Amino acid sequence: MSKTAAIFTLGCKVNQYESSAIGDLFRQAGYEVVEFEQPADVYVINTCTVTHLGDRKSRQIIRRAVKQNPAAVIAVTGCYAQTSPGEVLEIPGVDLVVGTKDRSRIVSLVENYSKDNGPVNVVEDIMLSDSFEELPTPGDQGKTRAFLKIQEGCNSYCSYCIIPYARGPVRSRLPENVLKAAEEMVAQGFKELVLTGIHIGAYGQDLPGRDMDLAWLVNRLAKVPGLKRLRLGSVEPHDINFALINAVADHGNVCRHLHIPLQSGDDRILEKMKRRYNTHEFERLITVICDNIDGVAITSDVIVGFPGETEEMFLNTMRTVARARFAGIHVFKYSPRKGTPAAEYTDQISAQDKESRSKRLIDLGKELSHNFAFQQVGRIVEVLVEQPHEQDLELWEGHTDTYLKVIFPGDQSLKGEIVRVELIGTEESLLKGIII
Repeated sequence: MSKTAAIFTLGCKVNQYESSAIGDLFRQAGYEVVEFEQPADVYVINTCTVTHLGDRKSRQIIRRAVKQNPAAVIAVTGCYAQTSPGEVLEIPGVDLVVGTKDRSRIVSLVENYSKDNGPVNVVEDIMLSDSFEELPTPGDQGKTRAFLKIQEGCNSYCSYCIIPYARGPVRSRLPENVLKAAEEMVAQGFKELVLTGIHIGAYGQDLPGRDMDLAWLVNRLAKVPGLKRLRLGSVEPHDINFALINAVADHGNVCRHLHIPLQSGDDRILEKMKRRYNTHEFERLITVICDNIDGVAITSDVIVGFPGETEEMFLNTMRTVARARFAGIHVFKYSPRKGTPAAEYTDQISAQDKESRSKRLIDLGKELSHNFAFQQVGRIVEVLVEQPHEQDLELWEGHTDTYLKVIFPGDQSLKGEIVRVELIGTEESLLKGIII
């Protein structure tokens, strides 16, 4: 009877990618990877620490794993494990804490572990890491869209963000390895690849003697035979140059969708956040992108309730978001992260004000999303068919290259295919269509 492993993933797309790769490592070692709710010999919890809720959820999942099978090896990895290994080790039943590196060794660490010797902490100083850790090309991401990790780490140190402390400095994946992984994913049947990482706009900065950046990489990946779509993950405003804009505009298989974090629409807050732009520069960038990429969709992240944010500053953010006419926004309530400068600021905002501002900004985001979607009605677009629609199994859903969700009549035979759909109406930001 084969040994079993179960994996639970919290947090971002990078964690999802890495969990898929960890699953493949266990399969290669002869394990059966089972659902997390099932009994297993090994439980791996890939944690998140971007907010205090991420920490709490991570602890809850660890305790659930211990309860499901107290005899199992409980291995905790990810950002919360990296920044707070001591807290993780204090949870009864935790056996192994790995952090955000050495995941390539996780199977051997598990197999060499003995409960008789007590919990083991192999977390090292992530700031000393100087190279990208290669993991297997994940093969269990479905058959439509797959993530392709191109770099690790961040050197920006925004005042609110714990991630540079959890992930370490920028380490770019060698371009030959990126291209090889892309070719493997296309061969597995994936129609769309999404470039992911902690700070993908910094790609190439750490590769000595190589004149390359994100635009250079996009131009090469776009030419991978059989790749139908290439989508960029989140790109910081200061990393977007004309070369990158042209790379998106020049290739028909590069998605016309850019996710560009704004974080605040007030210059004083941006300065306190240690962001490297002001609102005028951000809005100018949006204009240049829209002028050069026909029909582009721009989405963004915005934080409300940052320390010192007054009602006037929040209204500046509302106005900046409205002028940018984003196709969609993700709204986050500021969460103090121990170890970051902003956590020590004395002018913290009340939970009630954060909640109120969050709701108002979410409502504006919904209005903007609907407006962008409504503008597409009457057009014929290409949609990657992904899955049945939850509320009506006779309908299928998928995304356009601008990452708009479309529902339409279809069947199982279309899954994973790219079909032409005429858009005939909207339901808020959801588009309705028919295959032609």
